[in-house]
Amino acid sequence: MAPTGHPLTGLARVLSDLGGTFLDLLHGDIERTGHVGGVHIYDLAHPLEPAFAAVVLGVGVHDEQQAADLVAELADTAAVALVVPLPLTIGPQLREQLDRAGLVLFGLRQGASWVQLAAVMGTVLAEFDVGEVEPASLGGPPSGDLFAVANAVAALIDAPITIEDRHSRVLAFSGRQDEADPARVATIIGRQVPAENIAQLRSRGVFDRLQNGTDPVHVDALVLRSGEFSMPRVAVPVWAGTEYLGSMWAAVPAPLGEQRLAAFADSAKLVALHLLRVRAGADVSRRLQTDLVSTALEGGPRSGDAIARLGLAGRSSVVMALSLVASPGLAGAADQAARREHLSDALAMHLSAFHRTSAVATIGSVVYAVLPVFGDPAGQATRTARAFLDRSNSPAVIGIGSLSLDAAGLAQSRIDADRALRVLAARGRSGRLATIDDVHFDALLLEFDDLVSGRGGLPVGSVARLLEHDTQHQTQFINTLHHWLEAFGDVSLAASRAIVHPNTFRYRLRRLAEVGDIDLDDPTDRFAALLQLRLMSLRDQPGDRPAAVIPMFGQQNRPPTADQAPPRQEP
Repeated sequence: MAPTGHPLTGLARVLSDLGGTFLDLLHGDIERTGHVGGVHIYDLAHPLEPAFAAVVLGVGVHDEQQAADLVAELADTAAVALVVPLPLTIGPQLREQLDRAGLVLFGLRQGASWVQLAAVMGTVLAEFDVGEVEPASLGGPPSGDLFAVANAVAALIDAPITIEDRHSRVLAFSGRQDEADPARVATIIGRQVPAENIAQLRSRGVFDRLQNGTDPVHVDALVLRSGEFSMPRVAVPVWAGTEYLGSMWAAVPAPLGEQRLAAFADSAKLVALHLLRVRAGADVSRRLQTDLVSTALEGGPRSGDAIARLGLAGRSSVVMALSLVASPGLAGAADQAARREHLSDALAMHLSAFHRTSAVATIGSVVYAVLPVFGDPAGQATRTARAFLDRSNSPAVIGIGSLSLDAAGLAQSRIDADRALRVLAARGRSGRLATIDDVHFDALLLEFDDLVSGRGGLPVGSVARLLEHDTQHQTQFINTLHHWLEAFGDVSLAASRAIVHPNTFRYRLRRLAEVGDIDLDDPTDRFAALLQLRLMSLRDQPGDRPAAVIPMFGQQNRPPTADQAPPRQEP
């Protein structure tokens, strides 16, 4: 896992988010600047206002001299950066002026507009203002101050209001809902417009009109499940540029007048701003959580601070690692990423119901969870993980690490969770859940196999000779040796597992000892052969094993079913 530090802030964050699309860094040290206060547009026709900690957009700058003049003006302000259109020549004099003024110089890429840059940069900088206070929520998406907006709009048009996303999920609602009807009450309680109401709205073309226009839409009464009729509605779409964000609905006993209808339509612009802010805050919260969890799991010098910020300092905890397994329904990378994020959110919600200070984040292709535990740590983590897998019904496996008492222990718990997850992902390992204690030996074998593979990875000695003979002559010497070693030399038991007669099995043993030049009475020879056979069973590629399949992780062959012919009994 690549190391990560604290989340980027200031100009470093601006360049991280907008670099490559809008901006190029032309000069200056982005790490030296701290807080960024906002975006100011330079206007040649008006004096430059103080731009405290601002990024100044030099719209009227077209050459190096104009840039130098603007830098001279900015030297007396607390601006932190200047953006000029590309291409622009930067000479030594301009560089010296920038250094004296403490300014970073960015270039606006050709093809990008100042309007786009101002809008996007404003959104990025707004994320810096999102604090750590949890926003109000409705059991799902954070709603920020949308409830206050809904109440304000309700007072403006004198009707109860709901604000819904593009999938008709309720994000916020106003007071006075008792003035509406049972359909509105059901929507509020379920946080979703009832399916039968959505079907009626869709058949009437209401959603098409909302998603393809900007005017308010009047909706006549709907037929409710009870057979009664709902109160009429008026809905207004909420747009951010060309993006449809959702809609706002008012339950009205009679059509709104022109003034109230116009006020209702205008208020959709305010709702759009708040929805964008909510989305920015949610993105920032997710990014911050990921950075903190990543830093905490690395065990470096900053891990202690990250653990404290996650609220896990002084707590015994266990790391869980969740990964998707191959599934026909998850063919594409985009499908897997979407499913992984869904699982991450579901796991966070599941754990928060039992452990409020648990932390969940997706790092690479693995979803990690830090779970505070007490009493029986392994049992508690196992029960919690199993309950999640049973409820989620998803193609996933979970590895559980060792108990952690401090920052170093948390890093080791993550390593152990990864080891357990790898064993579960190895071919032939059954089960969807394992602790590191459950699979410690198998994890050691995988690590030893890495070492062997790094030095060639091919069987050697007697096992190599037997494998070559099986390949050339279609014999069963590798399989026979495996069963005999697994049965501790009990020929009757080994023969039953190989589904051959004991005499046939004894004959194969004598022959493989001759062909492989192996002394079956020598414990060193037996251990070397068993270890190589176990490593062969862990290989991921089919070519790494003989045609006669070696049972995986000690799993034994099963007798043939009634519709299967018994194997040939040939030596």
